[in-house]
Amino acid sequence: MGARSRRPKTLKLDTPSVDTTILPESVGTANGKMNVGVEMRRKGANTDSGSVTANYIARDDFSLDERVPKTPTANNLGFFELPKSDQRNFLLLVLLYFLQGIPMGLATGSVPFLLKNHMSYSDIGIFSLASYPYSLKLLWSPFVDAVWSAKIGRRKTWIVPIQFFSGFGMLWLGSHVESMMQTTGKPGGPTVWGFMLWWFFLVLMCATQDIAVDGWALTLLTPGNVSYASTAQTVGLTAGHFMSYTVFLAFNASDFANKWIRTVPSDEGLLSLGGYLTFWGWAYIAVTIGLAILKREDKSRNEDGVWDVYRIMWGILKLKNVQTIIIVHLIAKIGFQANDGVTNLKLLDKGFGKDNMALTVLIDFPFEIGLGYYAGMWSQRYTPMRLWCWGFMGRLVAAIVAQTTVAMFPAEGVTSGYLLVVIASHVFSTFTNTIMFVAVSAFHARVSDPVIGGTYMTLLATVSNLGGTFPRYFVLRMVDAFTSATCNPGQTAGLDLKGPAVMEPFSCAVQAEKERCENGGGTCVLIHDGYYIVNILCVLFGVATFLLYIQPKVLHLQSLPLRAWRLSGGK
Repeated sequence: MGARSRRPKTLKLDTPSVDTTILPESVGTANGKMNVGVEMRRKGANTDSGSVTANYIARDDFSLDERVPKTPTANNLGFFELPKSDQRNFLLLVLLYFLQGIPMGLATGSVPFLLKNHMSYSDIGIFSLASYPYSLKLLWSPFVDAVWSAKIGRRKTWIVPIQFFSGFGMLWLGSHVESMMQTTGKPGGPTVWGFMLWWFFLVLMCATQDIAVDGWALTLLTPGNVSYASTAQTVGLTAGHFMSYTVFLAFNASDFANKWIRTVPSDEGLLSLGGYLTFWGWAYIAVTIGLAILKREDKSRNEDGVWDVYRIMWGILKLKNVQTIIIVHLIAKIGFQANDGVTNLKLLDKGFGKDNMALTVLIDFPFEIGLGYYAGMWSQRYTPMRLWCWGFMGRLVAAIVAQTTVAMFPAEGVTSGYLLVVIASHVFSTFTNTIMFVAVSAFHARVSDPVIGGTYMTLLATVSNLGGTFPRYFVLRMVDAFTSATCNPGQTAGLDLKGPAVMEPFSCAVQAEKERCENGGGTCVLIHDGYYIVNILCVLFGVATFLLYIQPKVLHLQSLPLRAWRLSGGK
């Protein structure tokens, strides 16, 4: 195992500034697209800022004997102007982040949509717990950074076995997932918790792989080109999410294939979830074998004490201003949770169709990329948290707009005009979410102590991410709790029923009872839709907390001098 240094070289984690709903949290995405709650996008590196210094400090040839480290010169080179070794390593990073995005895109994006046909909102809330490892990886990241085998390599010690576990897990799940989705929660079938734990395992593997790849990115690239590490993550994760969410959802929908591809209609999509998982399971294994054999890792010394990092975290957490921003992060996203987690599911429940949802997300995707560019420019022109406040209020408005869009669902089905309204609602939600993400990332970068920037940034980003994941479970359960529906018996004579005939009224608020009602020839009449109630409650909570606490606090925190954020209290 890597030996402990006599004196710690850097007090940091090699997991720089990942915020992360499944693009959208995301994946997320906090705009309701990839959103069981994980936002995983990395902010673009500012080569004129202290991030380059922080990356340089993280390298193995740096020593704290240099009291004032020299900032490496950031190269302003295009990709084809980079050295061949940096080009190859950049492409390797893109590939590793891409693989990470495949199961993440499924767990936080596509699978919740597929589950809506079989599970209640409460059950989907339980499934949303599968995204938690990505929001809590700070808890075990010091071990990934400090425990390793010198024979295998500091990063390959973790990446190689983790990707093998992921690959074999996807192969097993690929052969069982279709039957599990059909029988989960039913007599004789697996429980919702059991199904969730398989995806929890895959997300746990992805989160751990992300820690190792983030650390490797800082040493794979030369110091002047290290800013390309954030580009590699953005490109890789976005492509992986896009493949597993937008592309998969489109090719899995029979209506999409019948409308745009097939000449002979079919009830099956072009791609099944099981087949997709099996393909990428083998791809994981093939890439991992190639990585283990063909890629040599430079020798390095372990100069990070794992307990030193935990002590630094504790010191940061004891800062009063950090405690305030943590409270803000934990309550700020509650106001958007019903919109982020339920709106798209409610559209599907009303008959919007997976094909139209895939088309909506596909059109929304380029807007997300372009709006991110302009949000970055605005974050430089205006103070970050003031811009964040504007995005906050806009996101609350987006939640009301989304609810109105759901309420006006056409009785005759989806029309071209209505589809355009849904797309416009998504674009507006994406716009406000992107503004908030870029602004808070800029604020984190500004206040983080550059001496321990990795730990500081990762802690703040983790808390921000957690604020978008932990409320999701409770919000989804509240939707079922506030929903009221009654199954009325119908005329069953001569009908080919799929279940026992409905003889008397009963509540059909949750999905299982709704299916029992329909299979027994009854009619489920919705009395109160819990989505509308919960969304209004979330928005009211967001408005109240914003005016009474969040806005005054964040503007005050932004006005503080940087020494107020330092452990030493120095400048």
